[in-house]
Amino acid sequence: MGETVTDRARKVMTAASVSQAAFAEAIGLTPDKVSKSLSGVRRFTSLDLARIAEFGNTTVDWLLTGREPLRPAFAARTSAPTGGEHGRGRLKDLVERFTTAHEVIDLLGLSPELPELPSVRADLKRYVDQGAALADDALAELAAAGSPAMGGLDTADLLQAMERAFGVDVAKIGLPDGIDGAAWQVDGFRLIMIARTGVPTRQRFTLAHELGHILARDAQDLLTETHLAPGHQKDLTEVRANVFAANLLMPRSEIIAAVQGGDLTDEQLTSLVVRFQVSPSALAARMVQLGVINPEPANRLRGLTTQACHWLTGQSDVFEARET
Repeated sequence: MGETVTDRARKVMTAASVSQAAFAEAIGLTPDKVSKSLSGVRRFTSLDLARIAEFGNTTVDWLLTGREPLRPAFAARTSAPTGGEHGRGRLKDLVERFTTAHEVIDLLGLSPELPELPSVRADLKRYVDQGAALADDALAELAAAGSPAMGGLDTADLLQAMERAFGVDVAKIGLPDGIDGAAWQVDGFRLIMIARTGVPTRQRFTLAHELGHILARDAQDLLTETHLAPGHQKDLTEVRANVFAANLLMPRSEIIAAVQGGDLTDEQLTSLVVRFQVSPSALAARMVQLGVINPEPANRLRGLTTQACHWLTGQSDVFEARET
């Protein structure tokens, strides 16, 4: 005979090394009711199970089915302080909240069927090539789901398009100081968290970067990103995610179409920063990589800020609206 709800409730009590009377007090029941429930005379109610789960730091799903709770291992990838143990604890609490919500929805049979994800191409050995190809596949999936061109697509609309096309839960949320974003995935659950920030281009890049980790299946452990610096990471999975983000946010076809007709003026370059909602340095690097801009205008572009590009094109109000 298989393990029952009662057996698992006993496990919680045993693991806590408490008496039956102390267990009863902890979960808000009389000793008599606990005795009857553990002997099979009385059934635990849903409220009882919720209290037992909280007491045992587990889930109602585990008490009912024996399925191990979804709890991510923390494999933080950071390049700056993240608030120490306090920041780490805050991040863990946030993930626990989303995980618990998912488990409840799954328990109720309301979890949506997740779409298949594009995969890293096995024939590509270089991580740079993998990131670029994965972005092409992701763009095709987004287009098939009805998403418009990337240039001019606001981050809020991009976020919703990603949720529809890839079944990713995305949350803009207050993260611990120094953390730009985080990603985690298991069967049936894909989560991206991005920090609220006054730098909209950083938030947009982080969103794309974390999606790259999800599609590459890097986020089996919880990944946290601190002050992403494209071109400076040594971890090859981070390189792949950065390349993915650049190719996703600044698609080759859209960049090539934008430069039809010859050299671009500085005004046209700053307009592209506004259009693609990326930093001037990111756009300069992408256009140099595609061979559509010379070093001199690229260096001038790198010397500007995103805010300055909006101001120079008469769109300072757009920049202010994008700050979140």
